[in-house]
Amino acid sequence: MRQVLIAGNWKMNGSRSSIRELLDGVKAGAGEIKSAELAVCAPFPYLADVQEQLNGTGISWGAQNLSTEEKGAFTGEVSAAMLLDFDCKYVIVGHSERRSLYGEDDALVAKKYAVARKAGLKPIFCVGETLEERESNVTEDVVARQIDALIALEGVAALADGVIAYEPVWAIGTGKTASPEQAQAVHAFIRAKLANADAAVAEKVQILYGGSMNPANAADLLAMADIDGGLIGGASLKADDFLAIGKAAG
Repeated sequence: MRQVLIAGNWKMNGSRSSIRELLDGVKAGAGEIKSAELAVCAPFPYLADVQEQLNGTGISWGAQNLSTEEKGAFTGEVSAAMLLDFDCKYVIVGHSERRSLYGEDDALVAKKYAVARKAGLKPIFCVGETLEERESNVTEDVVARQIDALIALEGVAALADGVIAYEPVWAIGTGKTASPEQAQAVHAFIRAKLANADAAVAEKVQILYGGSMNPANAADLLAMADIDGGLIGGASLKADDFLAIGKAAG
């Protein structure tokens, strides 16, 4: 039985004071959540604060990106070892905003996954299609291509050490959400694709939904057979909303 993971992606939001208030709220209600792991992926400058506040609570934390390089003359980059210095468990790789705004292609995302995994971090590997791609009926082709780039580099077994997040790009920050049936169809496609290569990996890997999950739709999405949690954007910035999604896991 795969455990549900509810992971918050704060993106470029927050301040030291607002994050302290947010985490105080999450900690206060986390004990009521029995069936899901909670995690937050914070901006780099706040990882020390997050570590301090969450240490020993059972709530996990991580970062939103990392470099493919171990160290050196790479101004502005952050390495896997630096994230481990702050006891990060997770790191997001290949978020659609990294792909679209910063030109990260499938090969680079696969390399970031490999670097994170080999360092001992648990990568949250994002895949998903744009609205144009969905309307052109190539969703499965796009998702397969993104996964195939990782399998070509690392082999399918490497996916057992990470998490996959399906994020329909057209449903991120727009208020639009794939219906539970639409989301389940892509999650099922991903799991079946992995099963063709390695049934044990397919059964083990958590596949999260990452397209505007909120307290109103979380229960219906999480009831789907192949949806193992959520990568939560805006709703993760409000303690009550984040906790409500966690409670929806049952």
